[in-house]
Amino acid sequence: MTQNQEILSHLKTGAIITPLEALNMFGSLRLAGRIFELKKDGWPICCDRIKLDTGKVVGHYFLHGDKNLWPDQ
Repeated sequence: MTQNQEILSHLKTGAIITPLEALNMFGSLRLAGRIFELKKDGWPICCDRIKLDTGKVVGHYFLHGDKNLWPDQ
């Protein structure tokens, strides 16, 4: 299974994913790149930017819950 497939499977469960989680779970160093590719394939992936206590801003990616927006599988 590719990183894109693993990340997409994770998102389909309704979970969110951050770059650190993608690294730990799937060995993906470039979550934004994987998300870009999935969006290019038609997946409605959204991103909320969350500011941590340290001041760093981290993206939390999630799949839009309306399955009517999902591409044919």
